[in-house]
Amino acid sequence: MDFKSMQMFSHLAQHLHFGKTAEHFHLSPSTLSRAITRMEEELGVTLFARDNRSVALTQAGKTFEQFCLTQIEQWQLFQHGLNQQQARLTGKLHIYCSVTAAYSHLPSLLEKFRAQHPLVEIVLTTGDASDAIEQVAHQGADIAIAAKPDTIGNKLQFLPIAKIPMTIIAPKIACHVHQLVNNQPIDWREIPFILPEHGPARKRFESWYRHKQLGKPTIYATVSGHEALVSMVALGCGVGIAPVVVVENSPVKDKVFEISDNNAIAPFELGLVHLRQQKDQPLINAFVEALR
Repeated sequence: MDFKSMQMFSHLAQHLHFGKTAEHFHLSPSTLSRAITRMEEELGVTLFARDNRSVALTQAGKTFEQFCLTQIEQWQLFQHGLNQQQARLTGKLHIYCSVTAAYSHLPSLLEKFRAQHPLVEIVLTTGDASDAIEQVAHQGADIAIAAKPDTIGNKLQFLPIAKIPMTIIAPKIACHVHQLVNNQPIDWREIPFILPEHGPARKRFESWYRHKQLGKPTIYATVSGHEALVSMVALGCGVGIAPVVVVENSPVKDKVFEISDNNAIAPFELGLVHLRQQKDQPLINAFVEALR
């Protein structure tokens, strides 16, 4: 079994799609399938449970995936050791964060890193902040800016960079929702809410609303991303809970206003997340050092 075979297996284990992996390695799907079959024969186990519709890792496949990740990491460290005569790091660093974090927190992090390592290529992907942890866990990104979850597990390393307060926002435009929040006291049972699909903000809303002991909330819609949530609130669709930094950087910030509430909503901790086993990977280590 050679190093390229382990790379192909690791890529397939991450994406579970023969077509994507074959394209990535410039192979035909049938060639990739034969390569995986040879690996299974050599190991004497089935690595993937596959049929015409789906591909899934077996338990043996999950164990072998961890072995391959370790070997690939060791190979990268070995290559770096051979090139220590070079004055500067090179390569690609894949970063994932929300659109808001891309201009609220990432620039200051990148400024110092780029000054020290100008030859490193930054590959940036933006998306729903609540997906950041999963992106790193499934190796879609090397490092991510993410909210710290209640439990993070042993595979991930979290490095705090900021405390992010939360706020309750409502639309300024004349609409039914605006009328409801202007009634004092606010009857929260009548308020339609715009909520994130999942993540720390959703959990904080659930905790905040549960504390009011009003039963189930009226949910108008769930959205992917806090930016979309602020926009829907601005359109008059409902009330939402969002990070203050997202509201302040939103193009529609002048179309929403904050609602005061006696029950404080807990802030969340923002930080950098990467796989713990990759803490000595040169590019990740250099990026973390830029925080200090």
